[in-house]
Amino acid sequence: MSCEGMTMKKTVCVVTGTRAEWGLLRGVVKKMEQSEILRPSVVVTGAHLSDAFGHTVAEVEADEAPIDARIDILKFGTGSALSTAKTVAYTLDRFVDYFSQARPDAVLVLGDRYEIFAVGQAAALLEIPLIHISGGDVTHGAADDYFRHCLTKMASLHFPACEEYARRVIRMGEDPATVENVGGLGDENLRNMKLLSRADLEKSIDFSLEQPYALVTYHPETAGGASPVGQFDELLHALENVPLHVIFTKANADAGGADINRRIDEICALHPQRYKAFTSLGVLRYLSAMKYCAAVIGNSSSGVVETPTLGVPAVNIGRRQEGRILCPNVICCEADAASIRAAVEKALTPEFAQLAKTTVSPYNGGETSLRMVRGMECFLTGPRCGKPKIFYDGE
Repeated sequence: MSCEGMTMKKTVCVVTGTRAEWGLLRGVVKKMEQSEILRPSVVVTGAHLSDAFGHTVAEVEADEAPIDARIDILKFGTGSALSTAKTVAYTLDRFVDYFSQARPDAVLVLGDRYEIFAVGQAAALLEIPLIHISGGDVTHGAADDYFRHCLTKMASLHFPACEEYARRVIRMGEDPATVENVGGLGDENLRNMKLLSRADLEKSIDFSLEQPYALVTYHPETAGGASPVGQFDELLHALENVPLHVIFTKANADAGGADINRRIDEICALHPQRYKAFTSLGVLRYLSAMKYCAAVIGNSSSGVVETPTLGVPAVNIGRRQEGRILCPNVICCEADAASIRAAVEKALTPEFAQLAKTTVSPYNGGETSLRMVRGMECFLTGPRCGKPKIFYDGE
């Protein structure tokens, strides 16, 4: 991307609804604060503002982010598809009100969640340019799949995480001049962040790391009709007979997530020496825990996207991440106890651990955050900004 005439500050509204999302966006916001062209304005919403999901707005505040608004949207709960649908409608209404008053020059969103889908709609309907991070991914086992692709079609500027995803965005009819493969923000975090030592991590989480341990995150599958609690119980049965302690990070605000979290609390209360749970570890402790663990287990995107950078074995359960690029350090299995246990036992072998160490991440884009900021500067001061999108049919 080339740019000219960068002369005045542009306000970019950065919307975040979850702990994982903010862990990725925080570096972009910090780079934007150093820009002579951009002014970040952060809006916190969704699970960040819920006590049930850790009130993780505290993590955004701890990063001294320029928070402009806190918009609470979870008035309908998180237990069903109906509550999700009502939350999307309510979020659209709240953000239409906010954007019509704040009138940012652009809105920056990441990923594929239902509340971010509603945010994208609000921006598009009010003709505010939408900038989208991590388009082009595919996840067949989650409704996030079509939320993500809808965001792509509403967005005017795209920052996919690898070349394959960039090509997919273009095949969806997006002009190649608006698509830049910048690499993954999680990969950048791991390459640039000074992680905790094992001893400091152990002290910080008040949990012994002398024994090999797994880092486990399990979110509901939101496509295909699977029972979130039923699948999670299969995971717990598999963990009963493997020689690992476990650090759980709790499930997200998708339908069924609260039920999974109750199961986590129950198992940790029964076996406090072996199991420890956190609503949110925060990005530094989470990535540090990933660095020293014997395996990452579950169905979080971090298990398939970030573990290749560290060369850590990962067990990916079920269909939630099906469709993403999978590196050699990732073992996929069905969501039943026997399959999960077999996959974990394979991940713990010295041979597989050695194989995992040789993995090369496809998400290394160099200075990912800085490249995003430069791309936004060029777009917001260039002739394309504010112009209607045209479907790209190829050459």
